[in-house]
Amino acid sequence: MSSPSPGKKRMDTDVAKLFERKYEVTVLGGLNELMVKFSGPPETPYEGGMWKVRVELPERYPFKSPSIGFMNKIFHPNIDEASGTVCLDVINQQWSALYDLTNIFDSFLPQLLAYPNPADPLNSDAASLFMFKPTDYVTKVKEYVQRFASEEALKAEEGMAESSSDSESTMSDYTDDAANDMDL
Repeated sequence: MSSPSPGKKRMDTDVAKLFERKYEVTVLGGLNELMVKFSGPPETPYEGGMWKVRVELPERYPFKSPSIGFMNKIFHPNIDEASGTVCLDVINQQWSALYDLTNIFDSFLPQLLAYPNPADPLNSDAASLFMFKPTDYVTKVKEYVQRFASEEALKAEEGMAESSSDSESTMSDYTDDAANDMDL
């Protein structure tokens, strides 16, 4: 039996570190695709929010940076609202094999949320509000936290996902009932 590759060992180690730090981690498609629940940093407008962040680890990880994106909506100058893509130099251009996944969730993302860079926006509306109407920016961020990242919003989303899988059987049950009624 062959031993796991060094990259695979590193992935396993990094995921284990996330668990140790009490992050909720879900393996998605393959073993290199994860969803990590990330809390908004304290003393920021994002405080109280819980985001699901997709992490895709490339084959050459840790020598090549992971791809990350927010799965639920967030209002931020450096995060694309539609795709969840994050514009963060330390991940996109300055990545080092010395970094690991805990750096992303313990440092890089909290710093990004606490200190947006409106000069390099992916969301120009958020950047404009941040620079010219900071009070409106904070209000909009908090509105998004409530609508898309609150405990209630996440429970509602999970409930919708469960009911959509249940609706197939419910719909067929309804169709069968209607067919039986017609036989009468």
